[in-house]
Amino acid sequence: MSLSASSIKIGDTHTEVLVEDLKRTQIVQYAGASGDYNPVHTDEKFVTEIAGYPTVFAHGMLTMGMTGRLLTNFVGDGRLTKYGVRFVNQVWPGDTLTATAEIVDIREEDGQRLADLTVTTVNQDNTAVLTGNATARIDD
Repeated sequence: MSLSASSIKIGDTHTEVLVEDLKRTQIVQYAGASGDYNPVHTDEKFVTEIAGYPTVFAHGMLTMGMTGRLLTNFVGDGRLTKYGVRFVNQVWPGDTLTATAEIVDIREEDGQRLADLTVTTVNQDNTAVLTGNATARIDD
């Protein structure tokens, strides 16, 4: 994908469904892949009886990773120069997540053309679970 200044403009958006009906299996698989076995993500008895949550919930970094895929689908592989997020609500088994990225600025820095983006991931109730910003290199 060639992201060029002539093909994009401020206000352009890209939206994707990241996951429909997030499964506990996906959460456990992410625990294995990341090495993060915090019991709030994997142990139903611990999370309900000790931690006081209704059930296990997804790792924030799982949501960040899925949202990052939306960004690279929008701007292209190898173009992100910055990506940061804030986890604003928990992601539960059964959630459907949809993310939207919006170009908020096109600028030049150190001789390089860049696009600044905001990103928001929401659940099926349109409640934000992640907000963030990214910067991507663009061609002239």
